[in-house]
Amino acid sequence: MTDKLKGKAELLGRFRYPFIILIAGVLLLLLPSGSSQKNAESDSSGLLAQVLSCSEGVGNARVLISDSGVVVVCEGAANPKVRLDIIRAVESYTGYSSDKITILRMTDKA
Repeated sequence: MTDKLKGKAELLGRFRYPFIILIAGVLLLLLPSGSSQKNAESDSSGLLAQVLSCSEGVGNARVLISDSGVVVVCEGAANPKVRLDIIRAVESYTGYSSDKITILRMTDKA
């Protein structure tokens, strides 16, 4: 019985480093990738654009959310009240302050 244990201990000692590398590789494969984060960002941008498009005076809207701020392109950007409503909505949704939010007027080409 002790001979079997000694044999297994020697086998484990000989293959200790390859076994550690194998475990580390499996753990790296199980970690989530960054693509799910990008999908979540695009989903939140699309959701915000849908909500803004439903608001009065905004019209068609497109939203880009990044780490440094938010850009909203919409048809109703010429109206100051609409711009203020958009800024407040984006502030509430994203937590960015108004200096990190840019509202642009949509052209006919879009």
